[in-house]
Amino acid sequence: GHMKIDRLILGDFETNCYVVRTDESAQECLVIDTGLDSRDMIAFLAQHDLTPKAVILTHGHVDHIAGLAALRSKFPGLRVYIHKLDGPMLTDSQANLSEMTMQPFETGPADVLLEDGDTVEEAGIVLKVVHTPGHTPGGICLYAETEGVVFAGDTLFADGVGRTDFPGGDWDQLLDGIRTKLLALPERTAVYPGHGMRTTIGREKASNPYLT
Repeated sequence: GHMKIDRLILGDFETNCYVVRTDESAQECLVIDTGLDSRDMIAFLAQHDLTPKAVILTHGHVDHIAGLAALRSKFPGLRVYIHKLDGPMLTDSQANLSEMTMQPFETGPADVLLEDGDTVEEAGIVLKVVHTPGHTPGGICLYAETEGVVFAGDTLFADGVGRTDFPGGDWDQLLDGIRTKLLALPERTAVYPGHGMRTTIGREKASNPYLT
């Protein structure tokens, strides 16, 4: 089979949440980002009889993590991964920006703190951690080399790049990471971003106004 990726657009910030399986028939999955509100995702999991083994958070902003609380209470065995530099954002409503939304959000710490070059293997899916700081200090992309897929979080978008005007943001660092780590991937690599439509490395290399 071929890796099955379902995109759910969750919450007021229209965050992309990805439910990833080895193939259409697999019952176990891993989740990339939970959105601000994970109810629709939990309904999707129930509808397809899926068990999430793990959640990997591309970074610690509220619109990518706030759905975690409901997901954790429904699936208590869930393993939660985040880069070590964004780890503190899970437990600090000021750091994760949720205080700005007037609904401060805090949750328990991650189970696993990641570093650049780590490999995550969950539900039969193998992802390499590519640390691309700049949007947040611990922002990561997740690369499935055999599938030619990268989950880019809020680092790289179709025709765009992540904002760097939040605390801990760094424009030069962001662009440097995109150029040296993401644009070095094969051009046909599919890019699944944290917001908006899917793209490819080749397309962004050729026409992304921030990178050309």
